[in-house]
Amino acid sequence: MYTGEDDHLTTSQPVREPARVPQRRRARHRRPLAWCAGLLLLPISLPLVARGLDTDGPAPLPQLLAFLPWFLIPGWLALLCAVLARQPLLLAWALAALGATAWYIQPYGSEQIIPEEPPLAQVRVLTANLEFGNATGGLLDVLRRERPHLVSVQECDHRCASALESQELREAYPYRLITGGSAAQGSALLSVYPLKDEREIPATLSMPSAVAEVGPNATPVRIQVAHPMPPRLDSMTAWNAELAALGKVAADRGDTRTVIAGDFNSSQDHATFRAILDTGLRDSARLLGHSRTPTWPALTAPPLGAQIDHILVSETLTPISSQFLDLPDTDHRALLVDVKVY
Repeated sequence: MYTGEDDHLTTSQPVREPARVPQRRRARHRRPLAWCAGLLLLPISLPLVARGLDTDGPAPLPQLLAFLPWFLIPGWLALLCAVLARQPLLLAWALAALGATAWYIQPYGSEQIIPEEPPLAQVRVLTANLEFGNATGGLLDVLRRERPHLVSVQECDHRCASALESQELREAYPYRLITGGSAAQGSALLSVYPLKDEREIPATLSMPSAVAEVGPNATPVRIQVAHPMPPRLDSMTAWNAELAALGKVAADRGDTRTVIAGDFNSSQDHATFRAILDTGLRDSARLLGHSRTPTWPALTAPPLGAQIDHILVSETLTPISSQFLDLPDTDHRALLVDVKVY
């Protein structure tokens, strides 16, 4: 008897598994996005780890730390790549890097406390790096226009030294201390007040200091020029040692009112600079709400750069205003701060 079973067996089709080719193709397309996220995160994660460990680490970490606020850009790009790549670990890594960057962007240092009693005096302090003396003309214009009382000059070459010895400048600033020889090494300290107890930190670049007798009561205020070596590959040891020497000046000041002004070649994201602030000195720009205003390189500042020029003051000095000034022919912006002396 014919049942039709043979026809059924011959006409039935085998069950096919779903095609996996499109899935593999999508996975291959996501792989470059995952690599992109990793390559963006690695160079910002290492300096963030150093920041968290309160160390500057070896080069190039200190150089990268100077631009820590800008880590947000590769961080957000890495987050986008991680999302598109559907990689949970990369996503978590990107979120951690963004969170750490946002945390460290917060201003470091104490808040401003304005005493109620009247000040003993009010002084105007200027710091300017002239880039091998090229901005000497711009400095002279600022001195004539702004009339600062205490002036810290870095990279004061022979042209700068000669200009500061002119009759006009001698009348405006009868008290001065000009040290160093080469274009980068030279520094100057100008004052309308008498200077005494002149000193100099042993360093590659000249860092002189003196005590200015400020105001009608001749209140002593030590003014220290800051200009440690930059953190280059060949000068990392000097950079650390010279910033530490500035920290020692701050730590050993006792009750002396103190101002340290200059090109620190470091920002609040460098552990060695924070150690100076830990002695009790305060950053004037930070106290006045400008802790992240870039001063270098002048070519791209203020939109992009790092704040490495600072005026630090001790507890009995109260900054009340600040200006960032653009001088021609230098890679630094100058900083002018009005300070009340208590």
